[in-house]
Amino acid sequence: MNTNSLVFRFQKTTKVFFGRGFVTVFSTLFIVLLVLLSIAAPLFCQDPLKQDLIHRFSKPSLQHILGTDSFGRDIFSRLIYGTRISLMASLMSGLLAAIIGISLGLVAGYFEKFVGALIMRMVDAQLSIPPLIFSMIICAILGSGIWQTVIAIGIGMIPTYVRLVHGMVLTLKENDYIIAANIIGQKNRKILFRHLLPNCYPSIIVLFTMNLGSAILSEAGLSFIGLGIVSPNISWGCMVSEGYPYLAKVPLLAIIPGLLIAIVVICFNFIGDGLRDALDPRLRGKL
Repeated sequence: MNTNSLVFRFQKTTKVFFGRGFVTVFSTLFIVLLVLLSIAAPLFCQDPLKQDLIHRFSKPSLQHILGTDSFGRDIFSRLIYGTRISLMASLMSGLLAAIIGISLGLVAGYFEKFVGALIMRMVDAQLSIPPLIFSMIICAILGSGIWQTVIAIGIGMIPTYVRLVHGMVLTLKENDYIIAANIIGQKNRKILFRHLLPNCYPSIIVLFTMNLGSAILSEAGLSFIGLGIVSPNISWGCMVSEGYPYLAKVPLLAIIPGLLIAIVVICFNFIGDGLRDALDPRLRGKL
């Protein structure tokens, strides 16, 4: 495929994605804005760990845009710095799940007899346990922390990738070009990663985007009950947990990070919908 063809496809895909309406554009810009703010946080935010017990529970002001928490720490700064860890944890857990899940799905779909059956039975066994409960079990074993949370959430999301890729490979390997590749003696590794995997990319990208929202929710849930990210590290889930005891007195401590979690999850879902329409050739022609 030449460069002009790739550029044309990219332009068309981008046009369809941003042509879905205001919601998709807003969702994308909102996520981009959060990422930029988190990167530039040291330039305009106060120290999120600095305590000022004299000014506990301060109301919003010019000095503290969203007020302060129970230790006098600036809520706005903690939100922005918490964005770093929350988004990083969701991204890393998503990558972990995608790498392992895609590899297992390719193998299970292509070698569908003993190896494939064994992998799918293991996936079915894991799916019998709700993902959040499964992640809680892993966190209880590994302990609390950023990377422990990433591993727990990532392992919990692996089955979704395995089942998606497995189903697609079962269909794709019956195509003539795959049969021809087998006949001429191409290695299985080349068939898997050069012929089968590229055809799975659109669906994988959509699933990965939507799973980012699920990962943020999982991190928030684990951190809320003390099994995920804990202080002095800052995440949105950790902020909700710290603000919950003061919900009646200062509801904003828990409501603000909780609301941000909800908005970001919804944004990722809208972005996933937009990518699905933009990457699916059957839908592209209708939009």
